[in-house]
Amino acid sequence: MQIITPHYIFLDDRISTNLSVAYDNTIKKIAPYEQLLEEFPDAKVTSLRENSLLMPGLINSHVHIEFSANKTKLSYGDFISWLYSVIENREDLINDCSYECMQKATDEMLKSGITTFGAISSHAMDLEVCANAKQNVVFFNELIGSQAAAADALYGDFLSRLDASKAIEREGFYPAIAIHSPYSVHPILVKKAIELVKNENLKLTAHFMESQAERDWLDKSDGDFKEFFQTLLKQNSAVCDSEEFLSYFEGVNVLFTHATTTNKKELDSISKNKQTIIHCPISNRLLGNKTLNIKELNDKNIRWVVATDGLSSNYKLDLFEEMKISLFMHPSEPLLDFAKQLLKSVTKDAADALGLNTGEIKEGKNADMIVLDLDAEPNEELPIHIILHRYNVSKVIINGKDAL
Repeated sequence: MQIITPHYIFLDDRISTNLSVAYDNTIKKIAPYEQLLEEFPDAKVTSLRENSLLMPGLINSHVHIEFSANKTKLSYGDFISWLYSVIENREDLINDCSYECMQKATDEMLKSGITTFGAISSHAMDLEVCANAKQNVVFFNELIGSQAAAADALYGDFLSRLDASKAIEREGFYPAIAIHSPYSVHPILVKKAIELVKNENLKLTAHFMESQAERDWLDKSDGDFKEFFQTLLKQNSAVCDSEEFLSYFEGVNVLFTHATTTNKKELDSISKNKQTIIHCPISNRLLGNKTLNIKELNDKNIRWVVATDGLSSNYKLDLFEEMKISLFMHPSEPLLDFAKQLLKSVTKDAADALGLNTGEIKEGKNADMIVLDLDAEPNEELPIHIILHRYNVSKVIINGKDAL
């Protein structure tokens, strides 16, 4: 048992002082220090510096660790140009991304206060790194393949990777499934994967409506993807449209990543099924895609969370930076309310979307917490200041253990 006494605690959008937290792997009690010491006399006590702020650990729900070797190899500004550059440089990116390269990515996330991340794994190159990471990891084994002739082989490879992730036995590691996208996964494979999700109660994510090229291809089998599919895959039409794709997820908890070119009917479906959208603002900007319409999501009561995507379409894996960019990308949103939403999106809302018992400083929740070193007494605009000023993260606690 441990007791931590910060100067301030960020509790559900409010700042509390004169409170301490007693915890082991979960938060046992939040109360004044003297009361906790009386109840837990043998607890190890940590008292923090003046202006220290205890808050929930951050959750990065969508990151590609396997592409962490990229810095200047890929082309930005246009989605199709970027995609061709990924294909052209794929071998170098994979070969250059050693265990140490991927470990550096997870360590950098840890230093920036990320206590949980969702790793989208295409090849299982990152399995060992994720298994050994200090953070909680939702390990999304990605399924891809739009050609029916290759479906069995691709599904077999996917199952092998999924089974390998299921063999990892450690606290805070969750084998899961990612369906790449509606344009790149054949309906046969989509349905098989969702059946697995239902039968084994696995977590699920999918890219959805990231680019105008995807919109045009799914709607009309035309646009910028037409040459790509004809040249590389000898495919003249989309394997399904967006309506068919979404129908497979009826009643299924799924996190859809990007969704920048969704239409009203698609958003209505996502809203009706209480599904989640992952907002990756820096990635969307670098790949020349639209800005997610946050107001429309809020109006439709669609939960959204913020994530970094991978270093193939970002320059750092830092949710404070991601929230800051989002804060400026949505100028019509009320500043303080939007800052509060952003912080909630990388803590409580992300935990709820992933079905994890974390994301809050609250009794019964997992003890995933970070300490920020503020430079002055906080006021009611603390959410804005947390995002703007990138305060030092001096302590990281994951499942009750000191991780930094």
